[in-house]
Amino acid sequence: MEALNLYGVQDIRYMNMPEPVLNSEDDVIIEVMAAGICGSDLSRYKKLGPYVKGMTFGHEFSGIVKEVGANVQSVQVGDRVAGCPAFHCGSCPSCQQGKLSQCEALTVLGARHPGAFATYVTLPERNVISLPEEIDYDTAALIEPSAVVAHGFYQTTIQAGADVAIIGCGSIGLLAVQWAKIFGAKRVFAIDIDEAKLDLARRLGADVIIHAAHSPVHEQMYQKTAGRGVDLAVEAAGSPVTSAQVLALPKKGGEVVFLGIPYGDVNVERFYFEKIVRNELRLYGSWNALSSPFPGREWEATVHFMKTGAIRVEPMITHRLPLREGPNAFRDMTNGGKGYVKALFHPQRYLF
Repeated sequence: MEALNLYGVQDIRYMNMPEPVLNSEDDVIIEVMAAGICGSDLSRYKKLGPYVKGMTFGHEFSGIVKEVGANVQSVQVGDRVAGCPAFHCGSCPSCQQGKLSQCEALTVLGARHPGAFATYVTLPERNVISLPEEIDYDTAALIEPSAVVAHGFYQTTIQAGADVAIIGCGSIGLLAVQWAKIFGAKRVFAIDIDEAKLDLARRLGADVIIHAAHSPVHEQMYQKTAGRGVDLAVEAAGSPVTSAQVLALPKKGGEVVFLGIPYGDVNVERFYFEKIVRNELRLYGSWNALSSPFPGREWEATVHFMKTGAIRVEPMITHRLPLREGPNAFRDMTNGGKGYVKALFHPQRYLF
């Protein structure tokens, strides 16, 4: 089968691999129909390298059940599915308290388990998500990042009628725009330096657009909120710069949730840091997408809102590629290739 394997920093290789076989009666082999490149994939490719040299990469995907173990009951061959790619230990103190995203041994598909940038991938039955017919494969490949965003919103105390700011309009930010509306936001402010991404944010429900390059973001925010700020600010860019700037966006007593991962030191100027203290802000870190019972309400809610059309991902998908183009795609995206928002691999579509 085809696969993209990560060997080192900026060393991802398109290879032929043996097809997987069932090693457990609880496992499911899935034929991959669509698999997305995550921002965390790009960061690991660019800066960190693999957990295990030569591991098949990728964790956002959808597909068709090809084979099931003898104990599998919830899905059968031919079913349309997506996958929860996270594995928790079940025995550490966090897991015992039902805080699965805080598992001390949390890992994901494509890190220490062969991932989804391949013709086939294997998951335990409990990690397999059945799809309603209303959700197509491309949309289903974004169930995982949508669940990640939902997990962050569930951390907060957002209520209907809130003003919400999203800083960073990549795929996570664009999903956050839609989740803010689902959680009842009255106004959603989308912030970025890319006009095309801001246009996408508007198409997906943002009410107010702020171009971060025009003037300081907090000054634009105050102009649009009568000097108050927003109830909730969501950091979705994963930039050291925005990770500080986001602190100046909430009103007094407001909240900040960090969804992005800044792979660099965050140097917080006094102006921004003092906002935490003087405005008595509440800050939330949000990691992965699990809650109890596994995999969590984030997944059930995502499937529901994708089914109803409240979460739309089609406008976000800018590239559909064969796996053999993987090395070039990663190189282009890392070097600032224009036009990328969400790139999907379609292993089956390009076999011939």
